[in-house]
Amino acid sequence: MSEKNEVAGVVVVVGAGLMGTGIAHAFASSGFVTRLVDSNGQALDKALQGIHGILDGGVKLGKLAPDAAEAAKARLTAHTVLADGAAGASLLVETVSENLALKKAILAEAAPLLAPGALLATNTSALSVTEIAAAVPQPERVIGMHFFNPVHKMKLVELVLGIATDEATVARSRAWVDAIGKTAILVNESPGLTTSRMSAMLGNEAMWMLQEGTASAEDIDTALRMGFNHPMGPLELGDLTGWDTRLSVLRYLHSTLGEKFRPCPLIIKMVAAGRHGRKTGHGVYQYDAAGQRVPGSGLNASKL
Repeated sequence: MSEKNEVAGVVVVVGAGLMGTGIAHAFASSGFVTRLVDSNGQALDKALQGIHGILDGGVKLGKLAPDAAEAAKARLTAHTVLADGAAGASLLVETVSENLALKKAILAEAAPLLAPGALLATNTSALSVTEIAAAVPQPERVIGMHFFNPVHKMKLVELVLGIATDEATVARSRAWVDAIGKTAILVNESPGLTTSRMSAMLGNEAMWMLQEGTASAEDIDTALRMGFNHPMGPLELGDLTGWDTRLSVLRYLHSTLGEKFRPCPLIIKMVAAGRHGRKTGHGVYQYDAAGQRVPGSGLNASKL
């Protein structure tokens, strides 16, 4: 039996931000009927445009057949009402903002609407899967399924165990991850998991270095790209992820793991000023209307 035959049914992705867009694309392009849910209609429109852009880009590069791209588009639908998207789905992937109460509310509302035995996954990078799972009657069916941005390029998925997550849920989750061509690692629940904890530390330290004038933003990023073969520097990645999101994660890690995760004051200042990164057109770097970085726009000590 093929991997795709081991998992079947409708997938519902809740949250049409960057991660939700990428996750919905991953499932739709892998042959699954996929419903993307967000109460914000404009966010849904933007997400669909983004997914179509990825598919069309694959066709132009010769990586995807035109009929395959059109089939993936046809498998994807957008919904502003959770009940419409969740009805009868076999897998729910929640990827809304890092707010525990909101995540619990979504799972609580969706659980009775899903297909019997459906899996409930959260894309949280820092919050407790155990606490999120407490919102549903069968917490053993809840697991963390942490994707990485940009989803269509990044192959890793962290499967995060809550206290109640059972072995059957782990096995089925692995099958879903395999079916979309990605690699799963298993992580016991802990603040920041593996990658988010390391990435938060790296990005925070890079901002301390920038604030202290150790080097310019461009040179700090170049150091990590050229010296450690990272695909992106920590400041570039922070702009892509969003410094508001990074600050939320750092504050959580600071509260749970201690002083080594105290947020750099420069991050707090930037978020207060609305300089969240690419999504606002300005973070450590500036971005044009097409989302491309403006050359020479990076912060350095003389600009702080």
